[in-house]
Amino acid sequence: MGKGPFSFRRPSIRRRRPKSTAVPQSPKPIPTTGAVASSSSPPPPSTGNLIGGGGGGGGVVAAGKGKKKAAGARLWMRFDAMGVSELVEYDKSTIIKRASIPARDLRILGPVFSHSSTILAREKAMVVNLEFIKAIVTAEEVLILDPLQQEVLQFVDQLRLQLPHKSANKTQGAGAVDVNDSETHVSTGGQWLPVPEAMEGLQCELPFEFQVLEIALEVVCSFLDKNVAELERDAYPVLDELARNVSTKNLEHVRSLKSNLTRLLARVQKVRDEIEHLLDDNEDMSNLYLTRKWIQNQQLEALSGGAASNSITTISPRLPRLSSNRSASLVSSHNLDDDDVEDLEMLLEAYFMQLDGTRNKILSVREYIDDTEDYVNIQLDNQRNELIQLQLTLTIASFAIAVETLVAGWFGMNIPFTWNNKEGIFEIFVGGITVGCVLIFLLILGYARWKKLLGS
Repeated sequence: MGKGPFSFRRPSIRRRRPKSTAVPQSPKPIPTTGAVASSSSPPPPSTGNLIGGGGGGGGVVAAGKGKKKAAGARLWMRFDAMGVSELVEYDKSTIIKRASIPARDLRILGPVFSHSSTILAREKAMVVNLEFIKAIVTAEEVLILDPLQQEVLQFVDQLRLQLPHKSANKTQGAGAVDVNDSETHVSTGGQWLPVPEAMEGLQCELPFEFQVLEIALEVVCSFLDKNVAELERDAYPVLDELARNVSTKNLEHVRSLKSNLTRLLARVQKVRDEIEHLLDDNEDMSNLYLTRKWIQNQQLEALSGGAASNSITTISPRLPRLSSNRSASLVSSHNLDDDDVEDLEMLLEAYFMQLDGTRNKILSVREYIDDTEDYVNIQLDNQRNELIQLQLTLTIASFAIAVETLVAGWFGMNIPFTWNNKEGIFEIFVGGITVGCVLIFLLILGYARWKKLLGS
C-alpha cells in the first residue's frame, strides 16, 4: 500500500497507544477494632499455616486446603498440656525459634535417621527420635512431625487419651494447695508460682515432658514387642518344617526370617542403648527436667525483680515481703534438687527392662534358628557320608568287574590255546572268573568295614 490519504498503515498511532489491560485494584480494607473480617478477604500471612484443631478427646478437623504450602514447610501436630491438638505447617526457622533448638537437631528428625533412636536434652526442649516417633517436647507443648502416618497415629491417639486425664488430675491436685498461704506462693505479673515447699504435694505427678516421653516409649516398646510376637509366631512353624524337610523353599523362608530378625534386633538394640546411655549419665537425665528448669527461671526472675523493687508482689497486698535470707533459702533449697533424677530413672529403667525382655525374646528365636541350622547341617553331613560310602562301594564293585574284564580280554585275543578245543570250557571259565571277582569284591569290602570306612 502507498502512503496516500487512504492508507491503512498507522504504525505511529499503534505504537503510541497505551496498554489498558491492567485491572484496577480495589482499595485495601482498613482494619478496625472489633470488626468482623469478610469471608472473601484472604487471611493475614503467618509463619505457621494452621490446618486444623481439636480438643483432647475429639478429632482434628482439616481446613484451609486451598492454601498453598509454604516452601520448606512440613506438617506438624501440636499438643499442649491440656490435650488440645491442632495440625500446623511450620518451616525450619519457625521450629527453631519456637523450640529454641539448633538447626542440626532438625536433621536428626529427617529421613536420613528414619530408624535411629535419639533423645537429646536442650535448654528449653527435648528432641525425641524413637523409631517412627519424631517429636520436639517442651515444658508446655509437644510438636509431632508427620502425624498422619499409620504408625504415628497410634502415638497421637495415646496422647489424646492420656494427656487430658493426667492434666485433669494435676489440676485437681494443684487446686488442693492453699493459694492464700503467703509463705508458699510468689506472684510475678499476675501469675502465681509455687515455691518448693508447695510443690512437694505435686511431685507425685510426672512433668509434662516425662508424660510425653513415657507415652512415646510405651508406644515404641509395644510396637517392637508386637513385631517380635509376630516373628515368633511365624518362625517356629517354618523352622520345624525345615527340620522335617530340607528343601530350597524352606531354606528361602528361613533366610528371609533371619534377615527380618537381624533388622528387628538392631532396632530394639538402638532404643535400648539410648536408654542405657541416659541411665549411665545423671547430668543428661537432669537436663531433661524441662519443667523444673522453667520453674527455676521463673523463680529467679521473680526474686531478681523483687530485689530490684524491694518488694515481691504488686498484685495482692496480703502477701508480705520476703526477706533476702528467705529468698536465698528458697532458691538454694530448690537448687539442691537439681541432681534428683529418681523419677526419670525409674521411668527409664522400667522400659529398659521391657526392651531387655524383648531383646531376649529375639535372641531366643535366633538361638532356635542356630540350633535348627546345626540340626540341618548334621542331617546334610549324614547324607553326604552315606553318599561317600555308596561311592566307595561302587568303586570296589567297579574294581572287581574290571579284573573280570581284564581276564576276559586276555583270553579273547587271537592266540592259539589248547583250551579252545575243549567242549564246555566256556561256561566253566566264565563262572570261575565271576566267582573270583565276587570274592575280590567281598574281601575289599570287608577290609573297608574293618577299617570303619563303611558303616555297619
